[in-house]
Amino acid sequence: MSGMRKLVIGVVVVGLIALAVVVNVARSQERTVEVRVSEVTERELVSTITATGNVRPRRQVNISADVMGRVTELNVEEGDEVERGDVLLRLDPSQTQAAVSRARATLAQSRAQVAQQRANMLQAERELQRLRGLRDRDASLVSTQALEEAETRLEVQVALLESAEYGVEQAQAGLDEVEDQLSRTTIISPISGRVTRLNIEEGETAVVGTMHNPGSLLLTIGDLSVVEAVLAVDETDIPQITLGDSATVELDALPGRWYAAVVSKIGNSAIQAQQGTSGQGSVDYEVILTLLDPPAELRPDLSATADIIVERRENALSVPIISVTVRSEEDEDDGEEDREGVFLLRDGRAVWRPVEIGITGQEYFEILSGIQAGDSVVSGPYQRIQEMRDGDAIRAQPRTSTTRN
Repeated sequence: MSGMRKLVIGVVVVGLIALAVVVNVARSQERTVEVRVSEVTERELVSTITATGNVRPRRQVNISADVMGRVTELNVEEGDEVERGDVLLRLDPSQTQAAVSRARATLAQSRAQVAQQRANMLQAERELQRLRGLRDRDASLVSTQALEEAETRLEVQVALLESAEYGVEQAQAGLDEVEDQLSRTTIISPISGRVTRLNIEEGETAVVGTMHNPGSLLLTIGDLSVVEAVLAVDETDIPQITLGDSATVELDALPGRWYAAVVSKIGNSAIQAQQGTSGQGSVDYEVILTLLDPPAELRPDLSATADIIVERRENALSVPIISVTVRSEEDEDDGEEDREGVFLLRDGRAVWRPVEIGITGQEYFEILSGIQAGDSVVSGPYQRIQEMRDGDAIRAQPRTSTTRN
């Protein structure tokens, strides 16, 4: 083989090798996935349960009418502050006053009957004593029958007097009842607070409730010095909540402002059971928070969103929530098993590491085992993490830091 031919073959071989290297490098670069990477560090984690509900005064009184009548005097408006004992409104007392007059007349008549029956009894008693005196002087002057008839008349008069006295008690009770009804035409405030609802106007008629028909709700007074947030919490979260847990409450009407609160009551029975699309009902329980410093502009029934703090870790090894994914692993006993884990960046490759999860913060998971501080964990994008496999070539984007937990 001539020297020129060898030279040509050598050049061709070198060119093919170079081309293969270029192709492999290009293919390797095409397979390399750019990802976000975060450093595994220790931070304070706060695990919370979020629930929604409404605010209300701890002490609230709905005032209805105990007697029917037209409102003749209305002394308050919605939003007014009232003190205990203040006159809120008055109902037309004319019918009740007439009933009081009739009851007083009945009582006077009953007392007059008692006086008459007492006089009759005294007369019968004197008649019996006179007959007994005559019989004692001469038995022939008064027959036994006459004496027995006098004794019977006295017993009858005693019974009639007792009946009349019961009539007085009955008439007195009737008078007390209608006088009480008369007093109920003047409605006073049972507590100090704010008129949070007013459903009646002067000139309208207040209706008394019956067994099957509710009466008129005239107004509502709430003591806003102590305010509660009443939440509906899913049954799966209830076991994590205890009395005294701290919480923060945000009102939809006052966005961006959070108010400190504490768990003051946890319901023992479900407040609602809603039928889901799967046919199984979702069960909620009532949890009540007491706001520690309620704002002055607060109104009852405002919508509220609360974060209840159920656990806190001061120095928790943590990774972003988005970093944790699930992969199937072979298990000698159970076969294939889903495991939670993360992908670490090692020498340009994604390395799968199963981890044990602790509490959940707002943006981070606590890691109990599987990785250590200082490791570089893949933290996004989400779709790439879901599609990633152990050993994939990856390249880190510039890191960004965050202080939220």
